[in-house]
Amino acid sequence: MPLRPNPNPNLQTEAPVPGRYVSKRERALFGSSPRVSDPNPNPPSTTTSSSASVFGSISDSNIPHDIMLSLRRQREDRTRLGRISERLTIALHGHTKAVNAIHWSPSHAHLLASAGMDHSICIWNVWSRDQKKVRVLSFHNAAVKDVRWSQKGLSVLSCGYDCSSRLVDIEKGIETQVFREDQVVGVIKFHPDNCNLFLSGGAKGHLRLWDIRTSKVVHEYIRSLGSILDVEFAINGKQFISSSDVSRSNVSENSIIVWDVSRQVPLSNQVYVEAYTCPCVRRHPFDPFFVAQSNANYIAIFSSSPPFKLDKYKRSSKLVRKIKAYEEACIDVAFHPIMPNVIASCSWNGDVSIFE
Repeated sequence: MPLRPNPNPNLQTEAPVPGRYVSKRERALFGSSPRVSDPNPNPPSTTTSSSASVFGSISDSNIPHDIMLSLRRQREDRTRLGRISERLTIALHGHTKAVNAIHWSPSHAHLLASAGMDHSICIWNVWSRDQKKVRVLSFHNAAVKDVRWSQKGLSVLSCGYDCSSRLVDIEKGIETQVFREDQVVGVIKFHPDNCNLFLSGGAKGHLRLWDIRTSKVVHEYIRSLGSILDVEFAINGKQFISSSDVSRSNVSENSIIVWDVSRQVPLSNQVYVEAYTCPCVRRHPFDPFFVAQSNANYIAIFSSSPPFKLDKYKRSSKLVRKIKAYEEACIDVAFHPIMPNVIASCSWNGDVSIFE
């Protein structure tokens, strides 16, 4: 489905689109920036411009020997899944404003990416003895909302308030593709089995499946939705779950929808009928369940098989440990892909922290 061009190509996109709820923290960060509605979709979808600053090495050659041994051993032995992070071990400082998202590299597990309200993405060589902040990517011209590593190679995909998703080659320090939309893009997710496909969801409620090889939309999932808060593929890659904002409506259906990826139709839109938004959705790594964090201050558990029923009798698992992280809000948390006792977190004050 072609995107409608913006008649005014000079508009900037510092602020969110009108009609979307903007929190007090976001309003404070945006200050007096002008409000606009649409991006400029006219520039080409590929570019070789460079706006990456290099501060250190992305190699694992300068990582302590015990960390390298642990990384290699954990790849072969997942017996320590029960270990829990206990304390702050590494504090990473580089963003000047709030950090919205963090993501570990699945193929280079010593690298972490963070997306900030300061328009930048930081790449961290977490355990390096020297410089830990090794790259700063400044290709977005507004706040960056989400960032994801590609499953192959050293590339990151990011999205944000400039109404675009951008693919950057970390090794070369160049932006290789731009995927422009008619909405602030709040969340992106790579397909689990096909690294050439990714989902995007945004402030106008539009969900799109993109093909990196053609820079075009493969499918668009159309329904009258609020802002898309999160998306998550099912473990088989044939379905995905979307969570949208229902705070502006009295109708709670559509809060969580399970979609058929190839047929572009909802398989169920009434799996969660309570009048609360769910800002985060995650699937279980190997069991047929997915969970959603509800703004009612509990975790809802669902079956990932039809009819995708909510478990009404189990709202969350037992609280095992609580770790004091920040004075301000903790925005995102990410488990390490290899060492399950290591987690990263980020804060509204701009800090990124590693707990082990």
